[in-house]
Amino acid sequence: MKLILTADVDNLGAPGDTVEVKDGYGRNYLLPRGMAIVATRGAQKQVEGIRRAQDARKVRDLDHANELKQAIEGLAAVSLSVKTAGTGKLFGSVTQSDVAAAIKSAGGPIVDKRSIELPKSHIKTVGKHNVVVHLHPDVVAKFDLQVAAN
Repeated sequence: MKLILTADVDNLGAPGDTVEVKDGYGRNYLLPRGMAIVATRGAQKQVEGIRRAQDARKVRDLDHANELKQAIEGLAAVSLSVKTAGTGKLFGSVTQSDVAAAIKSAGGPIVDKRSIELPKSHIKTVGKHNVVVHLHPDVVAKFDLQVAAN
């Protein structure tokens, strides 16, 4: 079975790669989990879109990572407004994708949500929280996220 990967799969390939796998593996594992799509002519066009999106999020080298670090740490205020109960607890929690959107809306660069590390893996209260962004194995950006009641 010929498939195009949409996610990084260990020991198989990266997003956008066209791979040949056994029918059962593709049909029962990769396709239901959204890790791949069936290779067709139309799907090849989607591959180009996937690769462009990956290139926009990817940190190219150490210098680029340092530029992103300065841009993130130079932001005046990264804040996020969420719905809360009367006691200050959130309805739900603040996720990594919420933080990535808050960085972008504050005028910062586009950051991959998988590179964001939240305290205790999620935020469930209002206030100031320390957030870490792993841009490169040698470069880590730290900033304060202000979670406010809506």
